[in-house]
Order: sequence, then C-alpha cells, then structure tokens
Amino acid sequence: MAKKKYYVVWQGHEPGIYDDWDICKKAIEGFSGARYKGFPNRESAEQAFHMGYEAFMEANPVVKATTNAKSSGLEEKPVGEAIAVDAACSGNPGKMEYRGVFVETGTEIFKSPVFENGTNNIGEFLAIVHALSFQQKHGLHYPIYSDSVNAQLWIRQKKCKTKLQINAKNAKLFEVIQRAEKWLNDNVIEVPIMKWRTEIWGEIPADFGRK
Repeated sequence: MAKKKYYVVWQGHEPGIYDDWDICKKAIEGFSGARYKGFPNRESAEQAFHMGYEAFMEANPVVKATTNAKSSGLEEKPVGEAIAVDAACSGNPGKMEYRGVFVETGTEIFKSPVFENGTNNIGEFLAIVHALSFQQKHGLHYPIYSDSVNAQLWIRQKKCKTKLQINAKNAKLFEVIQRAEKWLNDNVIEVPIMKWRTEIWGEIPADFGRK
C-alpha cells in the first residue's frame, strides 16, 4: 500500500493542507504563481504551512517547493485575495499602532488604538494575531502578509519575545500581548502567514506611509 502523503498549498485558489492530490490539484490549477509541496506526514505539513512559504524556504534552503509560475521572480505578484498587516511606531519605544487591510482593494478592515511606549515588532506581532482572530470570528480563510520576519517567528513560537519592560505607560499594551499569546495557544492557525516581498512589490498595502 502506498504511503499517505500530505500537500501544503501556500499560494493557490484555496491555501491549506490536503491529503488527496486530486483535491490539491484543483486548488492550484490555473493559479499563476501557486506555491505547494508534498510532505510525508501531517505534522511536517502543518509546521510548513504555519511557517509560510518564505520562512519555510529560508529555513530549508536545500528544499525546493513546487511552483506553476510562468514568470520570473521579479514579475511574480502577491496573492490578491489576502490580508496585509503592518505597524507604525513613533520612537523606539514610542506611540505604536497597527492595522490590517485587504490586499486587493486596500480597504482597511481593522485598526488598533494608539498604544503608549510600544515597539514596531510588538505591533507587527499583534497585527498578525488580530488578523487571525478576525478571520476566525468572521469565518474567513485569507492568507496573511507581513513584512516582519521577527513577528512571524514570534507567531510560530506563540510568544511575543520583546525585550521591552512593562511599566505604567505600557501596562495596557502588555495586557493585549498576554491576550494575543493566549489566543495563539488556545487556537489552531488555519491560514498561511507569508512574507511580503518589499524588494519586489514595494511597500506592503497596510503601510502607514510615515517613512
């Protein structure tokens, strides 16, 4: 009997994990720039899916993911049906806020209040968790783009590993961080979190435009 195989689709019509090639094939056929790969077991497939395509490839440089892209990397486009998140911080630490938008339309779907004595990395982390919980609440399954490698690593570790110390100014921010960490530990991430390729695509759609 052939050993069961699992397939990760990071970019396609329906990103996710599949245990049937015929179903997986429908999720990528006709999708320019689809990213997918087979894995020997569900555990490794889930780990790769949650890492996101860019992070997985960086962590496994000798592994080649399959793509049906007909164009070069410079011409490759991001997934339109996705959510992009970003944060802005005036000072480090300083006044921090974050938001999420739909990539295709640029429509803002959530925006945080301004937090005192925060950092950009914290904002990026919270923005991803907010996008995850927002989708769970509304029954959505869009891939999430972030341009922060640190935030994506913290998501995988389910811990905001900031060196910032709690104080009277940022006590409320740390309460939000604790809720975000609890959400990550209590829930399963069901959508890919992918690196926004700023060097090719320009600023992420959720950018606050304050540079």
